Amino acid sequence: MATKPDVAEYLVNQLQSAGNVYSKRMFGEYGIYLDDKMLAMVCDNQLFVKPTKAGRAFLEEVEEGAPYPGAKLHFLITEDHWDDTDLLCELIRVTAPEVLPVKKKAKKL
Repeated sequence: MATKPDVAEYLVNQLQSAGNVYSKRMFGEYGIYLDDKMLAMVCDNQLFVKPTKAGRAFLEEVEEGAPYPGAKLHFLITEDHWDDTDLLCELIRVTAPEVLPVKKKAKKL
């Protein structure tokens, strides 16, 4: 089931105070980016944040899930936490330093 565009838009709006946050549509789902780092995914209308040591320490209690079959486990941030902008933004802020930037694809000539 593909994510509804308004779900991704809502989450991006909730994360605006974390910095330059935006989404990109990918295979019917969405990647959530801070600057040039993909830090989270919205898949099947669920929010998955890349797992990091800092994120785990910040959250203390972590629920994990796979955003798609065969994927590594991510932190599953349940919908009851989506209104907590302070929690979401701080999680994104502490996650970012441990995630590598997305590699830019070379343009074909």
